[in-house]
Amino acid sequence: MNIDNRNWHAVEAQLNDEGYAVLADGFDATQALALGREFMQADARCYRSRVALDTLDLGRGELRYFADDLPAPLDAWRDALYRHLAPIANRWSAKLGAPHAFAPDFHGFLDANLAAGQTQPQSSVSRLRSEDWQALHQRDAGREVFPFQVVAVLSEPQRDFTGGEFVMTERRPRMQSRPIVVPLRLGDLAVVATSLRPCEGAQGVYRVSLKHAISRVRGGERIGLELAFHHEADQGAR
Repeated sequence: MNIDNRNWHAVEAQLNDEGYAVLADGFDATQALALGREFMQADARCYRSRVALDTLDLGRGELRYFADDLPAPLDAWRDALYRHLAPIANRWSAKLGAPHAFAPDFHGFLDANLAAGQTQPQSSVSRLRSEDWQALHQRDAGREVFPFQVVAVLSEPQRDFTGGEFVMTERRPRMQSRPIVVPLRLGDLAVVATSLRPCEGAQGVYRVSLKHAISRVRGGERIGLELAFHHEADQGAR
């Protein structure tokens, strides 16, 4: 995956307009399928926990949270993605009037997480089978919340599974929520807003709240990846 050669100005423009940006053909489709198989067969030590979504009241299916050290090549991808997203995150922070500035590199940001008591990694892989789904949610707990996360599918839509679209809702002040379907093909990555984004209006900049989910899988098995940059506080349950 060549992250540095992406048109990051175009990525930022789509994030500003839509709250998400698709990085088409982010990695090879064959590699995506291989990673999906690897994560499903991985030793338990690869994960800090495995939970059923219904126990969290977050839908139905299985979620596996990675341990501190992400499997290769995810750790290198996350570092590279963070370097390009941190300046955009700082511009969003400034527009929203937040005094917070994110470190220019991932390890500096991770140090800030640990200082804030956020020690639990949130990157995960999901396995959803027929009739499974993931409810609308936000990963925005804690003092150190990075405004972006990255998602991908590691099984092929319409071949390995049907349904299972990645969806978002956007709620603007005094307006109905707007539904968004993010078009994800095998090998695509999508950068999505974690919870809030700035939006330009006639009266200046205002906050837009976003949540994301995975619609009901109609058949087959969907393997999904979610790369999160910030950690959460230890809640003991996961």
